[in-house]
Amino acid sequence: MSNQKKFLFIDLFAGIGGLRIPFSKLGGKCVFTSEIDPKAAATYEANFGERPSGDICLVEESTVPSHDLLLAGFPCQPFSNAGLKRGFTDATRGTMFFEIERIVSHHRPTALLLENVKGLTSHDRGNTIKVIDRRLDELGYWVHKKVLNARDFGLPQNRERIYIVCLRKDLFVADAFSFPEPPMTPTRLGKILERKVGPEYTISDKLWEGHKRRKREHEAKGNGFGYSLFTSASPYTSTISARYYKDGSEILIAQGRDNNGRERNPRKLTPREAARLQGFPEDFILNPSKTQAYKQFGNAVAVPVVEAIAMELVPLIVNKRRGA
Repeated sequence: MSNQKKFLFIDLFAGIGGLRIPFSKLGGKCVFTSEIDPKAAATYEANFGERPSGDICLVEESTVPSHDLLLAGFPCQPFSNAGLKRGFTDATRGTMFFEIERIVSHHRPTALLLENVKGLTSHDRGNTIKVIDRRLDELGYWVHKKVLNARDFGLPQNRERIYIVCLRKDLFVADAFSFPEPPMTPTRLGKILERKVGPEYTISDKLWEGHKRRKREHEAKGNGFGYSLFTSASPYTSTISARYYKDGSEILIAQGRDNNGRERNPRKLTPREAARLQGFPEDFILNPSKTQAYKQFGNAVAVPVVEAIAMELVPLIVNKRRGA
């Protein structure tokens, strides 16, 4: 097989393709993609030249091409408590995890990489992750999972996500895979900030006053909720989320004083800075809508974390294709 086709993979709940980037870089060929959000699909197509299929629920598993690796950043939903007592398929039916199950059951890929929010570990009082673990075990896979933080992989963002790597039991021993050790690369927010930013990113007086008022109210209640201000010297920001497009309150950049010595209102990140915060390459094509760009990067994965996992996982997959 050529270097361009060392292995085949599919990209489910693909968003704008953050999971795809490292595996393509390491010689994989993506043979199928699904993404239900048409605006995210448009960004995906602009960057990869392929329009994803829409709702995965409407795709027959038999029409999905054969593949070695399944990627999925799937939505988190509560499962039935019945799943802990009887059939796991019944427990997950109607959730997006069930869509992964039926494709895995049909194609039996060598490996899976699933990504979700850290809260999956405690979601639905811990029932959700128990069902996922036991269902993957029933399907014949060793399950490895770990919460990793983007800030430990060179990105100036405090972003924890759970990564689940699964390998077929009939092809691998239980400890064949190990998660990468975080390099703990020192970070500074200034590394991803643009030198010149237009005035449209500075938040309005009204919005700034609202942020300050809400923070005072939270402080009066004794909690720490509210905005945080960051500078170029900050080692990392808080987590960027899909809500960032609404007002940018979770990541505000201090701008110092103006020429008259007055404190300037803070600003939002630019869409390109949001892309950098997630580790997307500089040539990644942004959605022309700033609103959509913020939403899409807020929903995306931290690419360097996935790349580190891919460096450990891809050799295992390639060796099995070669008959090792």
